[in-house]
Amino acid sequence: MAERPDRADHSLMHKRLRTVFIAASLAVVALAAGAPSASAGVLVASAPDCSPQPTSQPFARFGDSGLYQLAPGGAFESGSPSWSLSGGASVVSGNETYQVHGATDSRSLRLPAGASATSPVMCVGIEHPTVRLFAKNNSALVSTLSVEVIFETSLGLKASAPIGVLLPSGQWKPSPRLLVLANLLPLLPGEHTPVQFRVTSVGLGTWWVDDFYVDPRCH
Repeated sequence: MAERPDRADHSLMHKRLRTVFIAASLAVVALAAGAPSASAGVLVASAPDCSPQPTSQPFARFGDSGLYQLAPGGAFESGSPSWSLSGGASVVSGNETYQVHGATDSRSLRLPAGASATSPVMCVGIEHPTVRLFAKNNSALVSTLSVEVIFETSLGLKASAPIGVLLPSGQWKPSPRLLVLANLLPLLPGEHTPVQFRVTSVGLGTWWVDDFYVDPRCH
């Protein structure tokens, strides 16, 4: 008996779809085989333990009840991990006025015009969406504070991306939430990307920075 036209059409379409699926699968395999393999660079090599760290609510009085962890050396107190300083940056006496990290804290980071400071390496993942910090400047109008994240590419090379710019303020103020774009690099929950953070005084003024925190949880 001859095959009905509708069944024949269905069978032909099924064969075509199967052919397209196989071809697409082969193309994906070929692309994966030809892609450059990941290469561990200096950030990965120096990355610390990426397990969860202690958290607190340093910005609760400002209406932000999120849990944050202090970035390595982010309080700039003696005995804490050191940030890399350049352009005349230094750790000086004088803490941010809210004392969110501790009532006995007494130091902060000073950034004259053009100076920058880079944090030690820490891990972020898709559960680390934002950072916040305290900053002030000497009221110079032509001055901003640039905040960047430094991350590692699949080739093991360092790259950086701006995540925020703070405007002049003559008094200590908490920054807005700054989105850590590099936290989107890991593809699956539980994977982490080693990063550093860099703050730079741009323009003519001097900036002070203190208590640099990372939000370890997406709310």
